[in-house]
Amino acid sequence: MALQSMTGFARAVAAHDGAAIAWEVKSVNGKSIETRLRLPVGFERLEPAARQAVQKRFSRGNIQAVLTVARTGVQAQPVINEAFLKDIAGLARRLEEQFGVARASADGLLALRGVLETPETIETEEQRAPLDAAILAALDEALGGLEEARRREGEALGSVLLGHLDRIAGLTLAAEADPSREPAVIRQKIADQVRLLMDAAAGLDEARLHQEAAFLAAKADIREEIDRLKTHVAAARGLIAAGGAVGRKLDFLSQEFNRESNTLCSKSNAASVTGIGLELKAVVDQFREQVQNLE
Repeated sequence: MALQSMTGFARAVAAHDGAAIAWEVKSVNGKSIETRLRLPVGFERLEPAARQAVQKRFSRGNIQAVLTVARTGVQAQPVINEAFLKDIAGLARRLEEQFGVARASADGLLALRGVLETPETIETEEQRAPLDAAILAALDEALGGLEEARRREGEALGSVLLGHLDRIAGLTLAAEADPSREPAVIRQKIADQVRLLMDAAAGLDEARLHQEAAFLAAKADIREEIDRLKTHVAAARGLIAAGGAVGRKLDFLSQEFNRESNTLCSKSNAASVTGIGLELKAVVDQFREQVQNLE
């Protein structure tokens, strides 16, 4: 399966028996799947089927779908409500005679709500069914286009993420190979710190001295952090290769990367390793920012 971004746009048009159908669908980032539909009056009946079609294709993202249906065939003829028009015209004359207001025009009266009416076309279920099927088929085409748009962007994101992972792996190897991690350097660093302890507290007993030395040795050892970073890089690469809806899993790994880089900085016994840790944190932040766009 391919990676998918959560952002995209698509449009599909169709025609059926004098009706022009158009769907516009767009998607942005979201923690889960959320669908917002805008349907013309009279087409609310399609909402359950439309939501099901969206959820069948996507697992994350805020998706908006807008439907327009324009009748291009014979339109219903408008009808004048003559009784209402007569009442309105009489009221207009009285206002003119009693208060001197301007005389009402014919087009002004016809523009009033309720004077000129367009009767609704009554459709049977049998007549609606083919139109509904055409509308849902057009939606499926639009969703297919959106899926393809999200897939193309997901492919580009995958390349960016792999680049970040290569950088994280390189920095991990740099920290592992840093001269400050040589056993002799670490021993000398611990010896210097123990000497400082002895000078600061002449009465420090031997057991306490061993305890402090063990603590300093453990603090200087970043082997576990390096091993975990390597493991997380391998896991992230595997998820990207597998594809599908892996955004949440990669987001979890980005948090693990951040935790290990923080620990690397706190346990560093050299400015060079601290510098590597800080650069690692910057790359991890970039990685996580891009991961937020994945399904």
